[in-house]
Amino acid sequence: MPMDAGPIRDGAVVFSGKSIVEVGLQKQLASRHPDAELIDRIGCTVLPGLVNAHTHLELSEFTPGPKPRSFVDWVLQLVPRGTATLESVQESVRRSVPIGVEQCLRFGVTCIGDISRHCMVTRAMLKDGPLRVVSYGEVLGMGQRRFLLDERIATAIDPCFESARLRIGITPHAPYSVEPEGYRRCLQVARDQGLPFATHLAETVDEKPFLASHSGSFRDLWNTIGGFDDDVPTVEGGPIRMAESVGLLSYGSLLAHVNYCDDDELEILSRGRASVVYCPRTHAYFAHPPHRWRQMLDRGINVAVGTDSCASSPDLNLIDELRLLRKLARDFDPSRLWELATVRAARAVCMEGSIGSLTPGKAADIVLFETRSEQPLVEILDANLLPNEVWIAGERV
Repeated sequence: MPMDAGPIRDGAVVFSGKSIVEVGLQKQLASRHPDAELIDRIGCTVLPGLVNAHTHLELSEFTPGPKPRSFVDWVLQLVPRGTATLESVQESVRRSVPIGVEQCLRFGVTCIGDISRHCMVTRAMLKDGPLRVVSYGEVLGMGQRRFLLDERIATAIDPCFESARLRIGITPHAPYSVEPEGYRRCLQVARDQGLPFATHLAETVDEKPFLASHSGSFRDLWNTIGGFDDDVPTVEGGPIRMAESVGLLSYGSLLAHVNYCDDDELEILSRGRASVVYCPRTHAYFAHPPHRWRQMLDRGINVAVGTDSCASSPDLNLIDELRLLRKLARDFDPSRLWELATVRAARAVCMEGSIGSLTPGKAADIVLFETRSEQPLVEILDANLLPNEVWIAGERV
């Protein structure tokens, strides 16, 4: 299943070193490449490695627990307070990252878009690892913390751990933790250096009143953690219009969640280049209203899927995200569904030129499932299959 073309029955993938050379019928490729080593996987469906476009490896040792009363209650459970120290938080990160990496590989994911608040810790662990990673260094700086912006931006874009497997990106956290000017500064750095850019946007219904009047549950959050001040500007129109006003939508940013979006905001998104990453199981955990991912696709907006973190989802099984979508939309073409975890997800993390489909010249990132039916993409979803093998850059991992 190349994903950028139709399925190939009795097909094969020829790769040399780390890259794909040719894709086509097995008999034809065997005659054109007589010296190639044959790796016979009769009965398997071959797909490009899956791309988890939005996750937080740092939270992989957590579990969701009972559904919280509100999103802010959930956030407060995660915010280190009291006896927590930077050292203890970083130790949690060091425990979490290997857990997350193992889960990704087990579920057929070969590339992730990882949000990293402690990026100097995570990047050191990931730079020589098996996964491809777009590591979005997280920036927070609102109210009395805005003076930290320069330092946090510098840390987020520090290239010291960049490698063949790890690409640097930047992510101002969310409209309730970064002011519009902070967004502009992060975006300008991304433009100047050609970096992938991501943010959490329209994740909850409470973002709009907080932006407009500093009211609602996010003001309660600030009252709890402290540090708010009168210089935080108000913004009318909600988070999507704020994103448009500072230039996020024209850059081709990754917008995580976008759970709240009216018709006018759909039109605004459709005029831009941003991708939306929908996290179905996290969306269900917080009991948000139905996501508008299908209308987004109909409007030409690039939509991908992600798992979010183990703090809001049972695990990092990206295929289970697709399974939930299949239950919610049985009439949706399964091949298009898989695009959300391959070609579209690769586009969302700015990697479409090198991964996301079985295309000559792209990386030999491959996942194999043992299937029996005439509709293997449906079978993988409906029979709860797991991958038999995962290959990254031409090597079995």
